[in-house]
Amino acid sequence: MKITVDSLPADPVTTLRRLGYAFQRKEGVEMSFVRPLAQSGFPRFHCYAKVEGVGLVISFHLDQKKETYGDTTRHHGEYEDEGPLKEEAARIIASLGPSARITG
Repeated sequence: MKITVDSLPADPVTTLRRLGYAFQRKEGVEMSFVRPLAQSGFPRFHCYAKVEGVGLVISFHLDQKKETYGDTTRHHGEYEDEGPLKEEAARIIASLGPSARITG
């Protein structure tokens, strides 16, 4: 799911921290953030944010559990715009105001 914010109230790290997300790392132009839903760290919301002009694009999903490795990498994430993801998108949009909207 993707949210676009046309104008930010603060820098991206501060904005996402106020929403309960913890900064993980920067990968090129994208910054990675997580918001655990349990003490164990999973499930958690995981988002990538990048600045575009004076706004921000946030792509996020729900990691149900830690990724597993073997012959193939399996990522246990949910990307559909329903259930917990829909609720989280509504919470983010409500917090960021009228310049925030779902774009994908």
